[in-house]
Amino acid sequence: MSDNSEKKVSPFGIKDKLGYMFGDFGNDFTFIFASSYLMVFYTKVLGINGAAVGFLFLAARLVDAFTDVTMGRIVDTARPAKDGRFRPWIRRMCIPVAIASSLMYLYFVRDWPYAGKMAYMIITYILWGSIFYTSINIPYGSMASVISSDPAERASLSTFRSIGASLAGLAIGILVPLYLYTEDAGGNQIVIPENFTYIALVFSALAVICYVLCYRLCRERVHIPPKSSGHTMPVGTMLSGLFTNRALLAIIGSALLLLLATLLSQNMNNFLFMDYFRNAKILAVVSVISMGGVLLVAPFAVSISKRIGKKEAGSIGALIAAIAYFVLFFIRTRSLGVFIALMFIGSIGIGFFNMIVWAYITDVIDYQEIRTGQREDGTVYAVYSFSRKLGQALAGGVGGFALTAIGYISEAPSQTQQVADNIYSVSTLVPAVCYLGVFLIMFFGYPLSKKAVEENTAVLNRRREENAAKENN
Repeated sequence: MSDNSEKKVSPFGIKDKLGYMFGDFGNDFTFIFASSYLMVFYTKVLGINGAAVGFLFLAARLVDAFTDVTMGRIVDTARPAKDGRFRPWIRRMCIPVAIASSLMYLYFVRDWPYAGKMAYMIITYILWGSIFYTSINIPYGSMASVISSDPAERASLSTFRSIGASLAGLAIGILVPLYLYTEDAGGNQIVIPENFTYIALVFSALAVICYVLCYRLCRERVHIPPKSSGHTMPVGTMLSGLFTNRALLAIIGSALLLLLATLLSQNMNNFLFMDYFRNAKILAVVSVISMGGVLLVAPFAVSISKRIGKKEAGSIGALIAAIAYFVLFFIRTRSLGVFIALMFIGSIGIGFFNMIVWAYITDVIDYQEIRTGQREDGTVYAVYSFSRKLGQALAGGVGGFALTAIGYISEAPSQTQQVADNIYSVSTLVPAVCYLGVFLIMFFGYPLSKKAVEENTAVLNRRREENAAKENN
């Protein structure tokens, strides 16, 4: 296998980092767009009740509980192709996931009967999120552990992956509000339905380009022998082992809270700036400033995490974000400048956490191998990916249920001041509590400190050297 032979594969370098960056760039053209605007499309264009949308987001995760783990097992047990174990899936699935994403935003569905709109919403959302997005995201995320075995190089992959997500978020945050929102004769902020479809088509095409670049630039270097059927751990035993993994449980808990906070903020910001600040187009500026905070810490993420440890640095970042959002909740400002300034501080804190979050999961994969002697890259990542999707669903579910509970009326051109004030409360308090939870879980519950990661890396390198020596003999 030429892609897995160290003699024929170039050393780890900038091509791998850029390729991995483009992978998440492609992912987030569909993921962030859906996280930020799918709720708006369903409620504002299709006129579907927010609670029904929230229920769909939560129910879909029951499907993901099977599809994510199944995909993880497939990539762990299937024989590698000539271009590797994980890369071929990026090549195979990039076009299907892009098509599935586009199908979720067909504006003319608004003219269908309500039952038809509900069926359309359920089918297209499951098709995209639970099937095609899973089939490309699980192999892509798992691939980091075989691009390099070095902790610092993996941390750099995590940083570049987060840069890719930030760039996608920046593009979506700047462009979408400018083309999606307008004002009616009464000065109320409204959406342009057909532009959802056009924007989705453009983002899907860009996603395919990014996936192709990821496939072309990345290489798999850590050779993992394929498992024979007699050496494959039964699914029940494997899952039981995973859920006794303290590091994995901690990262799952933090992922749930992180995604709930981040995506709820992205989702609710549409309603916050539309109905509380009454300036939807300022979302473009907000996105630039928020992503600016993330990109500001990018050059320092690897050096800081290498110096004090990924666990330690990420925990501090989550605490900074929590403090910023608690301040926003208690001051209840109506000043756009004050609100954006504090959001920027929060984005710096959580941005640093996001820069290294993907390096956590490669450390967890190593930790699981130390514990069990089995290498389960795809399955471990699949369980983590499912937890992130569950966080995404909780964000959509909490957002949808909260909108209904506070009296939000989808068909109304504007909301009452009480509803607008309640939107502000949800948009600030929930992220504050969640980011505080991330800090507590990572600081007190996550066992992989800087010292522990270094020890695990040394053990695995020694094992691989011994296995290589046995094979040569």
